[in-house]
Amino acid sequence: MNSKVAIASPDNLLDELQTTLTHGTVARRVETLRRVTDLFINGAVDYSDEQIELFDDVFQCLIHQIESSAKALLSNRLAPIPTAPPLTVRALALDDLIEVAAPVLSLSERLDDDALIETARTKSQAHLMAISTRKVLSGAVTDVLVLRGDDEVVQNTVNNPGAEFSERGFTRLVNRAEGDDDLATCVGLRPNMPRHLYLKLLAKASETVRARLEAAHPRQADEVPVAVREAAKLARSAPSAISEKTAVAHALVKSLYEDGRLSEHQVETFAKAGKFDEANAAIAALANVTVTIAENMMIETRAEGVMILAKVAGMSWSTVRAIINMRDDLSGMDPTDLQACKATYERLRPSTAQQVLRFHRMQQTTSENLGSD
Repeated sequence: MNSKVAIASPDNLLDELQTTLTHGTVARRVETLRRVTDLFINGAVDYSDEQIELFDDVFQCLIHQIESSAKALLSNRLAPIPTAPPLTVRALALDDLIEVAAPVLSLSERLDDDALIETARTKSQAHLMAISTRKVLSGAVTDVLVLRGDDEVVQNTVNNPGAEFSERGFTRLVNRAEGDDDLATCVGLRPNMPRHLYLKLLAKASETVRARLEAAHPRQADEVPVAVREAAKLARSAPSAISEKTAVAHALVKSLYEDGRLSEHQVETFAKAGKFDEANAAIAALANVTVTIAENMMIETRAEGVMILAKVAGMSWSTVRAIINMRDDLSGMDPTDLQACKATYERLRPSTAQQVLRFHRMQQTTSENLGSD
């Protein structure tokens, strides 16, 4: 009750605060902060937005005038409170001292993605580590953690079950996981990983990583060796390795093809929208190869596979360029030399492309025979 009376007379509190800041000792300032914090915590559930805004003003006056240990205590006390004053929480999160920033970075629901991203882009690895422990992390935030974080931050982010990753984030993780068995295993176990990136991960993975993934999914034991052979251009696709999203994409393309509505323009549209699964299935249909063969050729480091498929399908350079740009965007690799590719594509004969494609079909047949032995 007393706390509400005090808040109802903000002038008295602000007058006392002003006196403390102007004439008070350090001890008095800290005591004022403790009293204001108690006042807020005792009635936090019932305060209106206007009252919380008042506390925000008071806290911000105080935190510029007190030592770090008192700010750290304030951060610890406000971090678990969903209605904590937002500007104060943001200021604490952006403090250079991790002792002050860590509690709110790891716990406070008041911090929005903008504040988390700003902190992740500008502060220390310790700040990034605190963010990585949050209960929920959006793809926009993990993008920055994966880009700027050291090995420990990235590992912690990947191990966080509440973290989401964008396709760009997964791409960076796959690239970072090369040579790091622990990270590669954790990335490989993440749900909702785009299929083409999963294949790329396995193509680079050590035997240890493959064994771990196989052990983690005993019911899908065939998935790992199959995907490895597939990524090495010697494999077929295991049904269990196809995500629901990929299956929907393939069904859409199959429907378009059977209705006679699948065209080069549709492939270019998929590519420009960054829809790998749809573009892959479409070019496979138009080139008259299996989705697996097309996928193997599409995920090659160089762009020759794309150009072979496109030439067989009779596609124009503008469509090929859209597909290559999509690959570059999704893989995070250095941009492809489009001028060189264009010259190669214009020189490439359809008969030569057909020959190369026959070789890929032969490789798949050999792989299937080996897999059935």
